[in-house]
Amino acid sequence: MSGKTVNSAILLLVIGNALALISDVFIKLLEPGAPVFQFAFLRCLITLLLLLPLWKQVNPRRLFQGGKVHFIRAHIHLGGMLCMVIALGALPLATANAVFYAAPILVMALSALLFGEKLRPLSVFAVMSGFVGILMILRPVDFNWGAVAALGSAAALAINAVMVRQLPRRQSTVHKLALTYVMILPTSAVFMVVEGAPLDPAILVSALGSSLFILGYNVTVLLAYRQVEANLVTSAEYTGLVWAVLIGWLYFGEAPDLWFFLGTAMIVLPLLLIGLQHRRGTLTKTGYHRHKPCPGTPG
Repeated sequence: MSGKTVNSAILLLVIGNALALISDVFIKLLEPGAPVFQFAFLRCLITLLLLLPLWKQVNPRRLFQGGKVHFIRAHIHLGGMLCMVIALGALPLATANAVFYAAPILVMALSALLFGEKLRPLSVFAVMSGFVGILMILRPVDFNWGAVAALGSAAALAINAVMVRQLPRRQSTVHKLALTYVMILPTSAVFMVVEGAPLDPAILVSALGSSLFILGYNVTVLLAYRQVEANLVTSAEYTGLVWAVLIGWLYFGEAPDLWFFLGTAMIVLPLLLIGLQHRRGTLTKTGYHRHKPCPGTPG
């Protein structure tokens, strides 16, 4: 599975999203009331240790280039991580993930507001449909802190995605990831001390499992998008919702209702249509048989 063909790239993304769901399962298995800052600190520390073998991809001469943007993104990422822990503890696995998938819709809206990007009619429809879909899934009657946290996590993902374009273009993905976690570590350590919870081996196991599997997801994404244009395969990312429904049903006894499926369809289908529209445009320009390598990798 080299990711050099469309089919292999799609397979990589399907596997990658399954790995991401396993990472979510490790978080969901945390005991109610588990110290979230201790988890965040341990996950950041473990991720940095896992990145050590790739240290040659970090440029020491320009280690803190773009430091201000990195600092802001890092702490937004920390906030999103904490929101994710709260959301996965309070909501069914599939429900939380459906809300997380609202992030691409928020990216479109933020890009239009902050950078003046023009939204096409289909993109406007996706934003409106996605908003209604979120309301269907969460239903204001059942609204709770878990729902707020899920929306907060989606917002953090979207803001960080939009801010990627402000980072130095020549920085490697490993450099960006390492700098993010280096900047999160002191803040999460301070909050962990203030939290005052004793070190819990169960938290360490959850942080280790979550870090390993989310890093596996990042590797599959890099391989998938390195040789194939993103718009040709990105719809495979939504298989994560299928994994969320299956794992939630088999291991947590969570049976999604009709509102969940309707809301999810209103979030995902317009995004799939946008991807299909882009793909048709690409096929028309390239004649289908060969595709240019993706110009960049996820940051």
